[in-house]
Amino acid sequence: MVIAIANNLLSENVRVLKSEVSRTAYQAVAVAVASIIIATLLVCYYQNGEISLQGIVDAQKNNFALWILDGIPFVFGFWGQYSSSIIAYQAGALIFDQTQELRSRAEDLEKKATYTATHDVITDLPNRSLFYDRVEQGIISANNQNKHLSILLVEIVNFKEVYDTLGRTSSDHIIKQISSRLQGVVLGADSVAKLDGNIFSILITDPAGEQEAELVAEYIQKVLEPALVVERLSFAAHTNVGIVHFPEHGEDVDTLVQKAGVALYMASKDKDGFAVYEPSFDQHSPRRLTLMSELRHAIERNQLELYYQPKVSIQTGELYGAEALVRWHHPKHGFISPDEFIPMAERTRMIKSLTLWVLKEAFKHCAEWHRQGKELIISVNISAKDLHDPELPDLIAGVAVSTGIKPEWVVLEITEGSIITYPELTLEIMERLTKMGYKLSIDDYGTGYSSLAYLKKMPLTELKIDRSFVQDILHSESDDVIVNATINLAHNLGLQVTAEGVENEQIMDKLKSYGCDIAQGFYLSRPIAITDFNQWMESSQWQMKEEVALN
Repeated sequence: MVIAIANNLLSENVRVLKSEVSRTAYQAVAVAVASIIIATLLVCYYQNGEISLQGIVDAQKNNFALWILDGIPFVFGFWGQYSSSIIAYQAGALIFDQTQELRSRAEDLEKKATYTATHDVITDLPNRSLFYDRVEQGIISANNQNKHLSILLVEIVNFKEVYDTLGRTSSDHIIKQISSRLQGVVLGADSVAKLDGNIFSILITDPAGEQEAELVAEYIQKVLEPALVVERLSFAAHTNVGIVHFPEHGEDVDTLVQKAGVALYMASKDKDGFAVYEPSFDQHSPRRLTLMSELRHAIERNQLELYYQPKVSIQTGELYGAEALVRWHHPKHGFISPDEFIPMAERTRMIKSLTLWVLKEAFKHCAEWHRQGKELIISVNISAKDLHDPELPDLIAGVAVSTGIKPEWVVLEITEGSIITYPELTLEIMERLTKMGYKLSIDDYGTGYSSLAYLKKMPLTELKIDRSFVQDILHSESDDVIVNATINLAHNLGLQVTAEGVENEQIMDKLKSYGCDIAQGFYLSRPIAITDFNQWMESSQWQMKEEVALN
């Protein structure tokens, strides 16, 4: 049938093309006939001096050249017909072949588009759409055969760090390696899919028992323990796994995947790195989602509060300044730790709004203290996300102008970890801030990516020793050595040193003997609200620098 249709199509194309070519041949014959008539008339006139019927007949009888010319139209006609047939057939065949090739390419592109719509481009694994379809088919089959299903969501926790550090190409190689290992974990009809940039899913059909999914979770962690290698760099993948079972935890794919996501979130808090969904988990996920929305409202409605913890000069006993620390007292949930809502702000891109709020409040309070003649240096923490934002210096400059503070009144505290991700961009922003007159401090020194190379390059003013080292210097010889060495190192680099976690007078005296510059800790004061901090300054034993009050 297909061959007959193709032959008919070719015959029709040949007929159309032949008619077009024949038309040109007929035109050539007409031109040849016209040429014969003109030539005959010219010969008649040349021989007789006039054109007459008898003269034309004589010219045709007696002139050999006209005999030859008379045959040309017939030659043109015959050759034109023959050539038109050959050309038409060849052209028709060519068009037919090209049409078939285009159709073949179109079919290939359609198949490729269909495949791309259902598979991940990097790993060739099923994507979210195809995975959902397979789960739906699995649910129908399980219902008909009275069987069970298990779904596992696998999150590569530190993949973003790898992506930010190594870039897209190397990260794609890492993802391919991970997908290959995951496919080696599951067998038979079990399905591995890639749902998101760093989240994979596994469908286990007809598991032997609910424990099988947990065993698979353990296998996943074991198979990803060996280092992944890209560009001669070794990378260890850290995973969390959330598990749900059908029909126990839901009867449709959306419910199952949503609850698997809740289990995945709880797995991040579990020492085993995986968690099976439990109804009690629901109180955590809605709370988290609610807090994400309410944090935005708290920022917009000025419902947060700044607390201040004093910083005292160890050598002189004078009040040096204070660190601004944001606090959130939720009307329903009570006090919410910054360790909970600040990472939340970083994940949901609210960190810029939160940082702007903190800067405005802290700068406003600092300006007020200086107007009162209190020469305090205010310290403000800058998130890693903020430090990677090229607009940060301009943002700070705008807040400074609107609140009336001078840059030399401010210390911006950054963490070591914020430098390692985008070192060039970070150093560029730090240099801009330094040129604007702001002091920069490395916070929690010793707990992150401590590097003398970075310390040497960075335009720092201060180094803060983490409390985990300071609070045990009286009882731990190693901590004592670390603190003493860090103070000497910082001084040799021209930096002042602040020790966090000063809990008592003995620690204060020890730090003084080491030449430490600034103390911060509960021995001086806990972080307190601004009203309490103002009262503390009036009644505290620590002296205060005074300057001429501003009008």
